[in-house]
Amino acid sequence: MKQLRFIKRLFFLLLAITITSCTKDDIKTDDGTTHITVKLKSSNQSSSKVYLDIQDVQIRTGENPNITSSWVSLNTINQGVFNVSDLEEDNKLLLVDDFEIEATYVYEIRLVLGDNNFMDINHVLYSLNLGNGKPSNLIETQLNSKRRYDMVVDMDLDKSISYDEDENMMVLTPKLYTAIRQLNIN
Repeated sequence: MKQLRFIKRLFFLLLAITITSCTKDDIKTDDGTTHITVKLKSSNQSSSKVYLDIQDVQIRTGENPNITSSWVSLNTINQGVFNVSDLEEDNKLLLVDDFEIEATYVYEIRLVLGDNNFMDINHVLYSLNLGNGKPSNLIETQLNSKRRYDMVVDMDLDKSISYDEDENMMVLTPKLYTAIRQLNIN
């Protein structure tokens, strides 16, 4: 009889421990992911307004920039045409918000722009020709797990826009600079 009572108590004790134990979600593991936030700002001395058609933000994780699989889209939340002339130090455009990605080495970051890019000079709109290139910036950074990376892409508009007399058009060749700040995730 005492054995039966002992077995019952042991059974209920094990049952209680099983029911109240931790789940996989409660156990912190190194899952190998990191988080990325990307903001855009600009610097310029000109009074003209520049509007860019922002479609996507991508990072290159593969060595070869010509292979499509080397580029990873960061799920851009603000897409469309924006007046980037007004994006200064205290007024940045949030492009990517806390996007989770595998911890990896990143070679460069790029803005994917659409066809609707233009400049307003004295209330006259001039189309900006992008040519074949996509604006990118080498960052060559290892993204470590359990970290958050805040990236601020600064576009120098004065150096990015020129006039091509032979083609009689305004040309946009974005000059990008990227600042990266690393934070621990708790």
